[in-house]
Amino acid sequence: MPLTFELCPGRMIGGDHPCFIIAEIGQNHQGDIEIAKKMIKMAKDCGADCAKFQKSELENRFNQRALERPYDSKNSWGKTYGEHKRHLEFSHEQYRELQKYATEVGIFFTASGMDEMAVDFLHKINVPFFKVASADTNNFPYLAATAKKGRPMVVSSGMQSMETMRRAYKTVKEHNENFVILQCTSTYPLSPDEVNLRVITEYQKEFPDIPIGYSGHETGISISVAAVALGAKVVERHVTLDKTWKGSDHAASLEPSELTELVCSIRLVERAMGSNIKKMLPSEQSLFVKLGKSVVARENIPKGTVLTLDMLRVKAAEPIGIPAEDIFHLVGKTVTKDLKEDESIMPDVVDSYGKKAKC
Repeated sequence: MPLTFELCPGRMIGGDHPCFIIAEIGQNHQGDIEIAKKMIKMAKDCGADCAKFQKSELENRFNQRALERPYDSKNSWGKTYGEHKRHLEFSHEQYRELQKYATEVGIFFTASGMDEMAVDFLHKINVPFFKVASADTNNFPYLAATAKKGRPMVVSSGMQSMETMRRAYKTVKEHNENFVILQCTSTYPLSPDEVNLRVITEYQKEFPDIPIGYSGHETGISISVAAVALGAKVVERHVTLDKTWKGSDHAASLEPSELTELVCSIRLVERAMGSNIKKMLPSEQSLFVKLGKSVVARENIPKGTVLTLDMLRVKAAEPIGIPAEDIFHLVGKTVTKDLKEDESIMPDVVDSYGKKAKC
């Protein structure tokens, strides 16, 4: 069984615990803290477990030339990439304000720490867990430094190979046992042909002692629900208030009605997963009484007859007699009373019925 642990205070994941649903606000807030608050409230109202952002210390995440390069795009918030990113980056004080608001609303709050300084800040404000973005999963010094802080971790795997994920697993595991790996393809929006949900089951075999989850960038909810049916214990989806807004992530994000539907569908699938014990359920009993099959006499059978298979047949019968699956066990048994054609064969009219022949 996958490891079970507390991802957030009072919220266990793994095993039979409910899937943990992360509403990835990211930078879909357009750089507006009031929109960010509306999105936190929306995530709560839709039933998500956690509202998540992306925190960067830009000079630590990008070199100077990367920040100064021209950024000529319909999604740009500035003339350079640095201006664009600064527009979308909240300050430390704003993060504290958002964290306080999330607490008031009643939803867990965290962020992807996009560099080691950002992780240090998130650690300082006591987020419940760290999210590692796909682009940092092969950054092994960063992974080790983050793991050493001792908080639970959720690690995405977009753009990585299985060998890199093995190394990432070992790097984190050396310092921290409480982490999740998410299957992810870093394409926005994501074609179903490139989702590769089967990787979830490969991760479950490769890393059997940790929970596995799914981070999706596809449109719609069906694929994410299927991930839960495959055993995903964490699901992360980008969310937005309006898919038509400026920004590269909005098209791959869920609007409020879709997020609500996703949460409801995941909870429905979890209920439907049920038990691994196959048996007739109480709710099936009434149909069994009407349509369940019993063994009946194909012909008149006198008392003392040794039964052969050609004397028997299976029908929905009244009363319900010996069940259909036991027909072969009746061969060679002796009947203790006269049976009429089409009569149900009851256990008390067959000598030694309870003593089934060995196969």
